[in-house]
Amino acid sequence: MASKIVLGWREWASLPELGIARLRTKVDSGARSSALHVDAQWRFSEGGAPWVGFRISPGERAGIIEAMAPIYDEREVTDSGGHCTRRVFVRTVLSLAGIERVVEINLSDRRGMLFPMLLGRTALARVFTVDPARSFLHGRLPISGAIVPIVKSMQ
Repeated sequence: MASKIVLGWREWASLPELGIARLRTKVDSGARSSALHVDAQWRFSEGGAPWVGFRISPGERAGIIEAMAPIYDEREVTDSGGHCTRRVFVRTVLSLAGIERVVEINLSDRRGMLFPMLLGRTALARVFTVDPARSFLHGRLPISGAIVPIVKSMQ
């Protein structure tokens, strides 16, 4: 069995199919699903299938990004405060630590959170493991999406 890639409790990731080149991500093995903060979302039909459009402000110089994706599923999600809401899920490519894989992400209002994306354990399964004492182990992604090494933090 190949060894798993170690992630810190926070990392830089990208969602290239959605046009998001860099995103501060909290790695949370306690959360089942992954969540992406969206400022607004709307539904529409494309070729008879349900789609979702959304707007995100990933921070720094990235500006506002509008993206769209087919709706993969809709499920009830219980947040860390115990509140249950119905959320739209999309499937897209996650690029993290030199690995690209398709993951499910729910679209939610994470306004007020420090990280626009939460990476849950289903996205981590079989490939990654987490060292909660470390952060940003795999460098910082510039707006272009290429990796720029940073000083590794023990926090």
